[in-house]
Amino acid sequence: MARKLLFRVSPGGRLSGDIRVPGDKSISHRAIMLGSLAEGTTRVSGFLEGDDALATLRAFRAMGVRIEGPEAGRVTIHGVGMHGLQAPEAPLDLGNSGTSMRLLCGLLAGQGFEVTLIGDESLSRRPMKRVTEPLARMGAEINSTPKGTAPLVIRPVDGLRGIDYDMPVASAQVKSCLLLAGLYAEGETRVSEPAPTRDHTERMLRGFGYEVGIDGPQRWVRGGGRLSACDIDVPADISSAAFFLVGASIAEGSDLTLRHVGMNPTRDGVINILRAMGADIEVGNRREVGGEPVADLRVRAAPLRGIRIPEDQVPLAIDEFPALFVAAACAEGETVLTGAEELRVKESDRIQVMADGLQALGVRAEPTPDGIVIQGGPIGGGRVDSHGDHRIAMAFAMAALRADGEILIDDCANVNTSFPGFVELAAGCGLAIGQDDHA
Repeated sequence: MARKLLFRVSPGGRLSGDIRVPGDKSISHRAIMLGSLAEGTTRVSGFLEGDDALATLRAFRAMGVRIEGPEAGRVTIHGVGMHGLQAPEAPLDLGNSGTSMRLLCGLLAGQGFEVTLIGDESLSRRPMKRVTEPLARMGAEINSTPKGTAPLVIRPVDGLRGIDYDMPVASAQVKSCLLLAGLYAEGETRVSEPAPTRDHTERMLRGFGYEVGIDGPQRWVRGGGRLSACDIDVPADISSAAFFLVGASIAEGSDLTLRHVGMNPTRDGVINILRAMGADIEVGNRREVGGEPVADLRVRAAPLRGIRIPEDQVPLAIDEFPALFVAAACAEGETVLTGAEELRVKESDRIQVMADGLQALGVRAEPTPDGIVIQGGPIGGGRVDSHGDHRIAMAFAMAALRADGEILIDDCANVNTSFPGFVELAAGCGLAIGQDDHA
């Protein structure tokens, strides 16, 4: 039986110190993918050694790419070129990583060999039609379950053709999947997004010397080009920083500095939303590293107030809402989120799971089809179930800073997918957190 990990967090405390959270997961995934397809040797520093990014690394090793590391965040990738991947001997197991599965769908659709993508129980429930259907329009042949979920069997085809695709829902994973398929397609592949989503794929393709056209909401690539190896310094992940931004905002007396945080304008919604709630976040030492903006963030405790979250910020903070819901629970008044249906098909139904957990701690939280309404107020102790969702687990750990009793969080092993070392780093800053293994 798989081990279960329990977080045990004592109430109170404050966060202080000077820290760097692990590297950005989105950029770590893409560095492995593009470095593998490039000509030459790509050196990566700041690589996130979490389960998700390691799943991508193992997949490319299984397809014949020589990758050294990771060691202290350093990875060396000996690229095989655009057509150098080899058929793996077994299905590629992508664990809990939706990014790996969706992006690899696009990248492998034009490879000329058969490959099967599998994942854990959670990933095997997540919707894949959003990528398999547009890929089919490009000429890809991908078989899934009747529900449109993994396992996915990608079969070789004579060739892909570029399409114009209007995404029905803003999704960086769908956009990236189609652009990666477009590298192997005849002609141009154009993707239009209904709202801005993270643009790491576009930035990194350009970093590897591949032309990406950007025209308003449209992104396009032309097939048949090549990638040239480059060095990548992965910024600290703003999604991981978000838990500490919220924790330091809600815990009286906190003063915390977060170093080298990725400040990509398609990802900074969490800072905009927290500032709108009254958070005291200072942005300093802005600079650009490998095409990605980074900065140091200093956050101090501040009284928060409930707001109606602007819908234009939702895609820019989609992964940070579990943490933001905790901020809302500690704010004065009501916080209303709308336009966030996407949260229901993440690693868990994050709207329902967060609502259940907040209610278990005595917070008034009412889920709606596309969001939630949270009334700020006191947080009690209690036991919550993270449903194996790493972001839920970390969000409730931070809630203990304002709780009046111990918070126990079940099913936390998946925190290692995005944030290895979370417990140690949080404890070092002042969170009274421990963990128990149990079968």
